[in-house]
Amino acid sequence: MPIILDGYRPGALGGVLGLHMDYYTAKWGFGLAFETKVASELADLLIRMDPARDLFLTAWRGDALAGSISMDVTGGGPDGAHLRWFVVSESERGSGLGKELMARAIEHADRVAAGRVWLTTFAGLDAARALYEWHGFTLVSESDNDQWQGGVREQLFRRPAAVGASLERLHS
Repeated sequence: MPIILDGYRPGALGGVLGLHMDYYTAKWGFGLAFETKVASELADLLIRMDPARDLFLTAWRGDALAGSISMDVTGGGPDGAHLRWFVVSESERGSGLGKELMARAIEHADRVAAGRVWLTTFAGLDAARALYEWHGFTLVSESDNDQWQGGVREQLFRRPAAVGASLERLHS
């Protein structure tokens, strides 16, 4: 059964939250603070998102959610679009789905946000970091701040505007 890329479907919010909890609870011991943060912030994006600017991309194998990624352009602030909720199910890791989701999100940012993107993550997610760096992100800071309350070191990555891109698109 092939992977189908889509946007929002009923149950997608819960599915994305479930994929995050499956991974981050088992691998990092994250709990209630992380789950409620992801749930409330993802719900906020889905309620306010502008489909012409923002991206909520889901990947499905049949009825099973296989992965997701989001690009919050309207709420990203002065540093550009905010890359968020990038996750791939255990069964799809290593299949290339993560690379496909990231490529689509970056293409979207290049098209509607002049390519300027930022994200927060934490030290130790080496496969994701390799994808970020492949797509032009650089680590700009690392701190003991732990917004996820999982005992991790927070990292901030930024990707500059695409060469020749108009920054006016960020504010249109």
